[in-house]
Amino acid sequence: MSREQRGPNEKLGAVLALAGISNAGLARRVNDLGAQRGLTLRYDKTSVARWVSKGMVPQGAAPHLIAAAIGQKLGRPVPLHEIGLADADPAPEVGLAFPRDVAQAVKSATELYRLDLAGRRAGSGGIWQSLAGSFAVSAYATPASRWLITPADSSVAREAGAAEGSGPPLKVGHSDVQKLREAAEDARRWDSKYGGGDWRSSMVPECLRVEAAPLLLGSYSDEVGRALFGASAELTRLAGWMAFDTGQQEAAQRYYIQALRLARAAADVPLGGYVLASMSLQATYRGFGDEGVDLAQAALERNRGLATARTMSFFRLVEARAHARAGDAQAAGAALKAAESWLERSRPGDNDPSWLGFYGYDRFAADAAECYRDLKAPRQVRRFTEQALSKPTEEFVRSHGLRLVVSAVAELESGNLDAACEQGVRAVEVAGRISSARTTEYVKDLLHRLEPYGDEPRVVELRERARPLLMAPA
Repeated sequence: MSREQRGPNEKLGAVLALAGISNAGLARRVNDLGAQRGLTLRYDKTSVARWVSKGMVPQGAAPHLIAAAIGQKLGRPVPLHEIGLADADPAPEVGLAFPRDVAQAVKSATELYRLDLAGRRAGSGGIWQSLAGSFAVSAYATPASRWLITPADSSVAREAGAAEGSGPPLKVGHSDVQKLREAAEDARRWDSKYGGGDWRSSMVPECLRVEAAPLLLGSYSDEVGRALFGASAELTRLAGWMAFDTGQQEAAQRYYIQALRLARAAADVPLGGYVLASMSLQATYRGFGDEGVDLAQAALERNRGLATARTMSFFRLVEARAHARAGDAQAAGAALKAAESWLERSRPGDNDPSWLGFYGYDRFAADAAECYRDLKAPRQVRRFTEQALSKPTEEFVRSHGLRLVVSAVAELESGNLDAACEQGVRAVEVAGRISSARTTEYVKDLLHRLEPYGDEPRVVELRERARPLLMAPA
């Protein structure tokens, strides 16, 4: 379905020319993006010609998919108004801004919280489905640079007016903030054990909408406000991490940007570094190794002399991951060495942040193994994977599954097909117990690597065991 506009859509035509996309090419990209979110679209070059020459406006998710398709080609987000489709269903610009003003930062974050719930309830036409494929690593450039220049606001005290809601303005206290911190701690445990798609983990966006948003819009002193922004930043980063784990890259990016802005308002530089490290891991996972390096180094730069040794170790480890994905073995090795050195300097009595509780030698070894996997050094992968798998797994089930897949890849590249399949079977068993698109992608990658051995009985068995996992809805 489409509706008529007044005259040709010259903006869309101009941007298509700038991006070098033909009518047929745009139709194909839009159909493909729709398919990724379970939408059956049958646009062709004639459809695009109508959008451009007659100003027809496609309905539903299509305008957002058009913007996403063009954005992929240009390497940056493309707002609807730039392509003359601003009259389409509103929304997807929300969450990309990194406002300088604290009041605008509150507005930007709370708008995102409300948007997410609407998207989750809207089914196949929901906002995150509409935003399919709109992740653009360039959207991190402004947030990172603004955070580096000014990592803290001068004051965040706020007096809420009566017009902002019914009844008297909410007066926020430390007990309110503590509830948010407890919610974040619970969410971290559920996420590690059951994956970002588990219903217990998915309650985080609801908590942001129902609990955090009213508090951010309430009245608070500078002291309470700093704590409130910090707790909200933790929860927002968690929402981003869970979206990342379930394959909703576009949602994750928006959560991360808002989490970084909230961390700046909290004047919590290590937490801001943690958000940047999360951005770096996402960029690296998406294949943007160089940008991942920049984000990790931004986290490091502001935290020199501030963060604990274990925190600095984690930031250097994230940097190593990005260097490895970019194919720079020397830089990756140097970052790994620095990460290990920082970790050796950490002590039980250090004032490490609570959100770093997952990080120790086993996590260092796991990520080091992934670095060497990207650098195609199976002997090193095996060595570090053995260390990573030596710790009990009750609390970090997803991590254990990922490590088993990395171990299987190392065995395969070392010529040990039986060992690779054995580890693969164990990984599939773990993946079946959690809800994590990322873990499923790791399993798919392993099966792809095993295709040359497709007739081997052990490979056939592994493929059959993995079938229910691969057929499960995303």
